[in-house]
Order: sequence, then structure tokens, then C-alpha cells
Amino acid sequence: MASLHTLAFEIGTEEIPAFDLHKATGQLEKLVPEALDAVRIPHGTVSVHTTPRRLIVLAEDVADETEALQEVFRGPSAKIAFDAEGNPTKAAIGFARGKGLDVEALERREENGAEYVFAERSVPARDVAELLPGVLEGVITGISWPKSCRWGTRSEFFSRPVRWLVALLDERVVPVEFAGLTAGRLTRGHRFLAPGPHEVAAAADLLPVVEGAFVVTSEQAREQRIRAGVAEAEAQTGYRAELPEKTLLEVVNLSEYPTVLVGTFDEEFLRVPEEIIVDAMLMHQRYFPLYDGEGRLTNKFIVVTNGDPAHAATIIDGNERVVRARLSDAKFFYEEDLKHPLETYVDRLDEVVFQEVLGTMKDKTDRIAALARHLAADAQLGAADAADAERAAYLAKADLVTNAVVEFTSVQGVMGSYYAEASGENEQVARAIADHYRPRFSGDEPPASDVGRVVAMADKLDTICGLFAVGQGPTGSSDPFALRRSAIGIVAMLEAGLPVSLMGAVDASLATYADAGIGFDRDDVRAQVADFFVTRTKVMLRDSGASPDAIDAVLAAGVEEPAQVIARVRALEAARTGEREAFDDLATAYARANNLRDAELGEEVDEALMGDAERALASAAR
Repeated sequence: MASLHTLAFEIGTEEIPAFDLHKATGQLEKLVPEALDAVRIPHGTVSVHTTPRRLIVLAEDVADETEALQEVFRGPSAKIAFDAEGNPTKAAIGFARGKGLDVEALERREENGAEYVFAERSVPARDVAELLPGVLEGVITGISWPKSCRWGTRSEFFSRPVRWLVALLDERVVPVEFAGLTAGRLTRGHRFLAPGPHEVAAAADLLPVVEGAFVVTSEQAREQRIRAGVAEAEAQTGYRAELPEKTLLEVVNLSEYPTVLVGTFDEEFLRVPEEIIVDAMLMHQRYFPLYDGEGRLTNKFIVVTNGDPAHAATIIDGNERVVRARLSDAKFFYEEDLKHPLETYVDRLDEVVFQEVLGTMKDKTDRIAALARHLAADAQLGAADAADAERAAYLAKADLVTNAVVEFTSVQGVMGSYYAEASGENEQVARAIADHYRPRFSGDEPPASDVGRVVAMADKLDTICGLFAVGQGPTGSSDPFALRRSAIGIVAMLEAGLPVSLMGAVDASLATYADAGIGFDRDDVRAQVADFFVTRTKVMLRDSGASPDAIDAVLAAGVEEPAQVIARVRALEAARTGEREAFDDLATAYARANNLRDAELGEEVDEALMGDAERALASAAR
């Protein structure tokens, strides 16, 4: 009986970017089994372990030899393969040569009532040890990276320079070669705590050796270690940490041996808007802010370090210095911005290009103010609310040229609301400025007020209509301007109760572009935008569990407005679920009547022939 072996393969690198590492882990989980299967190497479970400095693959129960194979190929028909005298033609000779056989080895067989020539060959089993170097080299080059680099004088590419390779089949070294390196049995440990080199006697020893050198090889284990450290810090301080999933995933893949520490910054910085502080810590430094029991930001934060825990005091001091410098900048920018009313920044938007054909952000500001005016009138907002909506739309983008937003881009809108209040704008205008980017992501709430929804819809719809007008709508998986997300946001606002006509707003938006002298086929673009919103509405309904036939039934009635489509689909499904028998009877009766009608008569109805009840029904159906 053939023996089974363990295969261990490690690619040692400089620090790989966190999100690239996470994606590479998923790729390897499919790439390695597929590479082994492609050359018929029998194997068991394949596991992948990654850290910022290494990619490790373990394959269990790897066989000594590949599986032997008997291959059968069907060639041309016998009529084509042989002439009238039975001599092989060029077709037969070429077919045989392509399979590495003499033409005499071809056989005639009948299949599906016709005679063909067949080639049959045996592929013997091969020694797995001979194949593995090529297989593993293919794995290295098969990983797809968002960005790759070359190093030294080498021509090979990888995410970051490769510094060592380990490849073992049990105790035997597999001589994989890449970028001037040949795999051996020497690995490296944690860069600071146990750099090594460390010798690995056998494949089964690779993980124990690496983990014994202060490396947590599992992404899940590093996350658990961080969460446990955060829980301990919360217990010690009495505060609560927020761990956004995206930032946490990044931090998990920034360290090989994560240790959680607590730092402090001067309380004077708490006078700066909370959003800037949180942005500075989360987005720029990957620190986690701590909040008190009432949800207020405190002057303490959590840092996850990859350094030596024995030097915790030094590490904390260094990180506190970094935070102090970052927050000092934020405080300075904020105070400088406050020296001027928010409105004074609007004209500077002429310096910021929105889109090369569609103009500057100042042009966009003028358009969304006009569109907000249209939407406010359509929604029948009161005079005060309508004025607030137009004012908020005019000021919505002004903070893009402020110092704070240039440095901390994720707080756009929010900073505009602070500056609006400081400039004497009323609370509703300030709130609408803060909310006009919402919903920012799937599951985010739309603005709570009609004024906020009007401004948010005007902004998003202006972008959608403008980009469709210049031929920059989404294509396939490409959506660089996140128009699909904007459309879903608009539909969510309409569903939340903003009483406006979407297609009326589309017409108003396209008119602003036409008035600006931008050339496009208005009818064609309108149809594209309408279809785009129908598709997004269908996606939203399907994601919420609505049945495809209910969606198609409503759309077949020619309903364009997303809010009406959603309401009708839900009403249809509620009727079908709640009163199934009555619904089925009604559907059957309608189907029969529809089948009996004369299609040539069209759909026009002579209302003079109707009775009162029929006229009431017809009116309701409309």
C-alpha cells in the first residue's frame, strides 16, 4: 500500500498589505487543491495559514504517485480518416501525431450510428516528488495581487519581496525555485521577538516551529487574541471600544503577534469635533477609540502592537506621541476653518473638478440647489423647509475645500454641518448638510427629515443623470462612481416617504445639464436612467425576499416610480400570503377573462357603456 505524506510550503515575504493578504488567503484555499488536482496528485485536506510576513500551505495525505490514467480520444469520422482504399488520410495522420501515436494505433469504433477513429493511450503514474517543484512554483505565480512589485535585479513579480521559501514533503526538501531563491527547511520567526532562522525538520513541524517563534499563524486566532485583549482593556478602564469590522480585519493582518495596549491623549483635544478624532485614530492610525457609559468619546484609545510586550511603556509612549501630533493638526485645521463662514468656501469649489465634461463642484452645487428647489416643490414642503433645503444644497459641498476635510476626507458633510452651525445657519440646514451623503452603505439609514432627503436625493440624482449623459454609467462589474449605491439610496429615501416623482426629478436634472450646454440625447438618457432605477429596485426587492413573479407582474403594468413598484409588490405578496384562496380565485378569473378578450380590439374602453360600479372599479384600477 502506498504511503501518504504531509506537504508544507511557506512563502516568506516583507510585510504584505492587510487587505491583499486577506484576499490571497482565499485564493490559496482554491489555488492549491486545483494545482494538485490538475496533475492528478491524490491529497487530503489543504489548509492555509497567513500572516503579514508569510503564506503557509499544508496538504495532508499526499500520495507517493499520481493516478495512472487511460485516455481515450475520438477523432474524425472513418469516412474522413481513410480513403476509398482504406489508406489513412492526412486527417488521420495528423490526429494520431497530435496524440503522440502512430497512425496504425488508431481504432475504428461505432458511436451514435456512425463510425469514428479513436486513439487510446496510457498515462503512467509519476513520482509526486518530481512534480511538486513545478506545481508549487505555479502556485506562487498564480496568486493575483492588486499591485505587485519587482525587487533587486529580478524580473519576477510578487506583492512584496520574497525573502525565503520552505517546502517539505515529510522530511524531504522540495527544491522549489523563485526569484533566485531555492526552498529549504529554514524559516523565520517574529521580526523582533524571535527572528531566527529556525530549522524545520519535517513538514508536520512547520506550524509548531513558526508558532513557537511568536507568530500566530491563523487570522481567526489573531482576531480572537485582539478581541480578548480589548475585552480586558474595557474591564480595566470601565469604557467601551468600538471595533469596526473593516478596521479590525486590517489590524488583524498588520501583526504576527498582536498585543493590546491602552493609550491616552490630552483632554483639550476633546473640544475638536468627535468625528475628526475618530477618523484620525481609526482611519489614519488604526487605533480604536474608547467611549464612556453614556456613549461619549473619552481621551483613551486602544492600540494593537506587533512589538515586544515587555516594552509596553515605550510602545504606548510612542503611539501617544503620534496621536498628539495628529490631533494637534486636526485642532489647528478646525480652528483655521472656523475663521471664515461656510458660505465663503462655496466659490472655491470652482477649483475642484467634479467631472471633466460636467464641470466643477461649484457647477454641481448650482445644479443640486436647483434640483432641491424642484424636489421641495414636488414634495409640497412648506416655505421654510423649502428654503432650508435649497440653502443646505447650496452649502452641502462647501466643506470639501476646508483644511479639515482635505486632511480627513471621511468627515465631509459632517464637518460642513459643524461649520454651518458656527456660521449661524439653522439646525435643520446643518443637519441636512451632515446627512446628504446618506445612506453611505448598505443598511445605513437615509436622512430622517424631508429636508435632508431632498438634499441627499438632489446630490445623488445629479451625479447619476450627469454621468449617464456623458456615457459614464456602470458597465458590468465596473461602477467607479458608485452609481448603483446612489440609486439604491434614492429608492430607500423614496420608500421612506419622500413624496416626489422620481422621473419628474430625472427630467428636472437632465434639464439643468441641457441648460448648461452639455450635449446628449435627452430621451435616450432618460430611458437609460429609468431602466437603471428599475433594475436597482428589482435587486432591492429580491434581496428583501420578494418573489420574482410578483416583481415582474408589477413591472409589466408599466409602473415607473420605485416607491409605487415596492408598495404594489408588497401588497401583492401580502394578498397572496394572507388570503391565498381568494387570491388564487381572483387570479384564475382574471386569467380566464384575459384569455377570452379580443386582442385586436385593443385596451380602450367606452365608458358610456359602463354602470356606476364599473366606473368606480375602472377608476380604482388606474
